[in-house]
Amino acid sequence: MNQLNERLKELRKNHNLTQQQVAERLGISKSMVSSYEVTHRLPSYKILLKFAHLYHTSTDYLLGYSKEPSINVKGLSDDDVRIVTELVERLRKDDI
Repeated sequence: MNQLNERLKELRKNHNLTQQQVAERLGISKSMVSSYEVTHRLPSYKILLKFAHLYHTSTDYLLGYSKEPSINVKGLSDDDVRIVTELVERLRKDDI
């Protein structure tokens, strides 16, 4: 599970977020975010999904099953990543 804690911390820093900001966005405590980043705790499935949504990535990437996020968003701004994510979600809804 080392990759999970490393990726959570790396993604948080890449998004220029503090642990407090992540905690507020996920509806959990700052100490929980900290414990996930240092592997004292493993997030529940629900919280893992919230992390994936917050960071615009897959749970496979967070868990270390994939080497890169599902969609390569390197070089895109946070706003561009948000637009791509919204487009993908909209396309998925149209397929249902």
